[in-house]
Amino acid sequence: MNTRWRRLLLWLLAWMAMALLPMAIALSGNPPAVRDRIVETGAMLGLLGLGVLSAQALTSGRQRWFAKGLGQDDVLQFHRQTGLLGWALVLAHPLTMFLGDARLLDYLDPREDWVRATPLWGALLAVTWLAMTSLWRLSFGLQYEHWRALHGALALMVVAIGLGHALMVDHYTAPLWKKAGLLLAVGASIYVVLEQRVLRPWRLARRPWTVQSVETARDGSHMLRLLPAGHDGLDFRPGQYAWITIGDTPWRLQQHPFSISSSADDTTLEFTIKPLGDFTQRVGTLSPGTRAFVEGPYGEFVYQPALCPDGAIFIAGGVGITPIMSMLRTARDRGATAPLWLVYGNPEWDEVLYRDELTVLAEELPLTVIHVLEDAPDGWDGETGHVDGDLIDRRLPADLAALPVYVCGPDALANAVEPELVARGVPSDRLYSERFNLV
Repeated sequence: MNTRWRRLLLWLLAWMAMALLPMAIALSGNPPAVRDRIVETGAMLGLLGLGVLSAQALTSGRQRWFAKGLGQDDVLQFHRQTGLLGWALVLAHPLTMFLGDARLLDYLDPREDWVRATPLWGALLAVTWLAMTSLWRLSFGLQYEHWRALHGALALMVVAIGLGHALMVDHYTAPLWKKAGLLLAVGASIYVVLEQRVLRPWRLARRPWTVQSVETARDGSHMLRLLPAGHDGLDFRPGQYAWITIGDTPWRLQQHPFSISSSADDTTLEFTIKPLGDFTQRVGTLSPGTRAFVEGPYGEFVYQPALCPDGAIFIAGGVGITPIMSMLRTARDRGATAPLWLVYGNPEWDEVLYRDELTVLAEELPLTVIHVLEDAPDGWDGETGHVDGDLIDRRLPADLAALPVYVCGPDALANAVEPELVARGVPSDRLYSERFNLV
């Protein structure tokens, strides 16, 4: 088993331990009297649902200590799928309990106890709304920053009510030590969310940045450059990304993640931002001197020239070139001498980001740049169409398995290229992929 799979297994076991912790606490010690089998199944589903939703705080992509070594796409996809699992478990909990004992319907009857019933109904409705808005955010017309705030508030609400419910139902949690253990276990996940939403902005406020310049590229993308204001800047690895907040305070809803495109040896941070929404379009209107805040770095899509003595291959599509520009610029600044190959796909020649700089980098580095255009201009003698297996065989070195390969771009590019690379012997621990979903 290679290092990457060992690391993945380790963190999967850590997540499972967190998810199973409420159930383990409830079942430890002297067990209570056994009830109907269906009722007991429903109780376990509720405890497991509480554990799964609590563990979601670890897989949000904002906990670097947990996601270290894991690809950001994998972490967020796992977060999405386990969130749906948590929703299903929370809904299955009361349904199974009622199926085993109809008298338990009184828990949701406000006429019996409205103080008890109201938060339980609130949790069921909140977890359903949480799942629906995560699956169909665009259909509901929710802007990203509003959805993000709603997502966090609903998640906190569901976990807090679930914790209170588990503590108040004394069948499994009657002993004081069990209540304390459950409070610590689930409370830790609540703290993780509050640390992210409250303590981090407070720390960011002491490390502001200012806008140095904003330039518009030929495809309409904005190249935003930030300067550190009163501190040493950000220590990052080429290929990582950061969250940006524009304004006088970091306590704002508009916080968005973008790949860093500047060299890791440059104190100035550069981000290339495609104008697709309200926030990204506003970037083009920013004036020099505007205050900004940067949280990061995040991500494991990184290239370290010193660790790749035989060279590397980069495959990018559209704005997916941004983290790869950081890799190439860093390689240049650190005097890399190993051969490099860049396959860069775009719809048209006029939409090729960093076109002129890539030409210069090809002269400063042992870099071969291969442009691939869907709609080539008259007289074009380069590659056309899409990046596929035939192009890989024709333009890239035969010993692919010996080189790390970095793929960054839209889903269509990654879905087409990754199987071709695997079929040609590229092992999983040398294939790095970052998907840019711009929808």
